Amino acid sequence: DTLHYKKKILQQCNLNNYITPNLVYDEEKSETARKDLLSNISWANDFVLNGQKIIDRGEIVNEQTYNILESLRKEWEKRSKSVQEKRLTLVGQLLYAGIFLFCFMTYLELFRADYYERRGTLTLLFALIVAFPVAASVIVEQNLSSIYLVPFAMVPIIVRVFLDSRTAFITHITIILLCSITLRFPHEFILLQVVAGMMAIYSLRELSQRSQLLRTALIVFISYALLYFAFELIHEDDLTKLNTRMYIYFMINGILLLFAYPLLFLLEKIFGFTSDVTLVELSNINNNLLREMSEVAPGTFQHSLQMANLAAAAANKIGGKSQLVRTGALYHDIGKIVNPAFFTENQFGVNPHKSLSYEQSAQVIISHITDGLKLAEKHNLPKVIKDFISTHHGQGLTKYFYISYKNEHPDEEVDPEKFRYPGPNPFTKEQAILMMADSVEAASRSLPEYTEESISTLVDKIIDTQVSEGYFKECPITFKDIATVKALFKEKLKTMYHTRISYPELRK
Repeated sequence: DTLHYKKKILQQCNLNNYITPNLVYDEEKSETARKDLLSNISWANDFVLNGQKIIDRGEIVNEQTYNILESLRKEWEKRSKSVQEKRLTLVGQLLYAGIFLFCFMTYLELFRADYYERRGTLTLLFALIVAFPVAASVIVEQNLSSIYLVPFAMVPIIVRVFLDSRTAFITHITIILLCSITLRFPHEFILLQVVAGMMAIYSLRELSQRSQLLRTALIVFISYALLYFAFELIHEDDLTKLNTRMYIYFMINGILLLFAYPLLFLLEKIFGFTSDVTLVELSNINNNLLREMSEVAPGTFQHSLQMANLAAAAANKIGGKSQLVRTGALYHDIGKIVNPAFFTENQFGVNPHKSLSYEQSAQVIISHITDGLKLAEKHNLPKVIKDFISTHHGQGLTKYFYISYKNEHPDEEVDPEKFRYPGPNPFTKEQAILMMADSVEAASRSLPEYTEESISTLVDKIIDTQVSEGYFKECPITFKDIATVKALFKEKLKTMYHTRISYPELRK
């Protein structure tokens, strides 16, 4: 009597010594039996006679009809595809993917050969090309229409932020064409994704604020919705038959696209890129390193601010990366924090060079490059910023001390290496702009008077000397670019040093 048994007495009996199991679960046999039972179940839950009509054009597909059609598809695939046919299908898929990958690599070889020298760039591109088709094939296996949940527009956004627009478009097209092989009707998918990708590239030419990504997600959603609505108007004559589920998919797609922001940060750290968002954060003058420079070396800080404006304007004028060169200008002289008093812009009546020889003074000045690189390493500055620190003087000489030494020792053979910066010379357009801006801004402070002629002569003399000494031989800047930069510097310096009117005193 299970209702009235006495629990304490039963516990004293120690029934475990007398009761033994006579049923034992065998997992292997149970799984085998389950598979046998499942294999005998038909996908169909009804009978369809030979020649019987399942559905006609224009009829509404209900749940029963859908199950019959799905059963027919699976049975047809099971019966029609032999082992030989499956092998041929696999060969065709590999050939299809191989052709597009070959075309993509040909594009890189012809137009972006420098990417082959940067492992992080190639790794990122091929990681995207592999990841999205795999994700698409998995989703298609579950539900065909949910392929539109995958934020394919994230690909051109990522590539555009880190690389360039043309590569972003080609990468996007390659991925879309590879994904289309998993679909039975790929044309609509290709058209929708191509338009969405183009709108993403156009709307996000430079990512420096989070709001820009929100705007891009909205534009991508609108482009999806409008183009799909146009397709429906072409094929449907009744607005009540519109597929609202697809518009929900597009909306979710736009929301998922916002996750590109944290993903960009992750990819930046993994593959060693530097995005415009990071550059904007670094150019905030309230961060620790720049604030320290403003307090310890205020003259250098003001020089860097003026340079940043000059260099960014020049980069915009000749198609360079303005945010990159602006941030590089702010940090190019951080090495002067170590010995600020040895640089004229930070001196207040006392010149410590008077107690040093010319060689010693030159070494102190040159050391602001190595000191800057050490500070950059300590504060985890990106490599592109370190390159500005090391190249803004190139392999030039500390001419003041070199020429002064030669003048005092006319009969002595002078070793110029004692007065030479370690370099290297600039190897990007932005680094060349920074070198020109640095020399011009510093020299303009020593002009006895600021006239249109004196400023123009100064700019021409400094930049022409840099060109003749071969500082720009290793960077992709043209003579036309240099002429444009010179003209812009002249106009900016005239504006910076224009004469102000003196205010009259009030007569008493």
